[in-house]
Amino acid sequence: MSVGGAKDIDTKARWSVGGLFLEALANRDYARMATTLGATVRFRALLPPGPMEWEGPHAVCEAFSSWFGGADEFELVDATVGEVGRRLHLSWRIRVRPAPVGIGGGWHVIEQQGYADAADSIETLDLLCSGFNPERVPDPPAV
Repeated sequence: MSVGGAKDIDTKARWSVGGLFLEALANRDYARMATTLGATVRFRALLPPGPMEWEGPHAVCEAFSSWFGGADEFELVDATVGEVGRRLHLSWRIRVRPAPVGIGGGWHVIEQQGYADAADSIETLDLLCSGFNPERVPDPPAV
């Protein structure tokens, strides 16, 4: 990365909007999440049931809310912001309990990887999701 050039400004803007997106996700603040998304944002996701697509900030936030909004307990375990070429890379791991209806009880772990085209806002977001996975409880130590 060059110092003081236009690329630095672009990178900072992308990383900043990525951080704000993750902060909104961590707090399940979907109204704030919407402020990080462009007016015509396109969101494509490869989910365990198959590919899905949404357009517009409201639809994108509704998707995230449907996955995580109803959980009584929610924890953002890990999150990163980076770049792959000119695309913003976002990744996060979440623990929820209970998972959405039909997933099952107990704690579930979800990891998602996202690649975004962004400057001052996220214009496109492509996501790969691990799905809701029951958290593995370690075996008790042998006595």
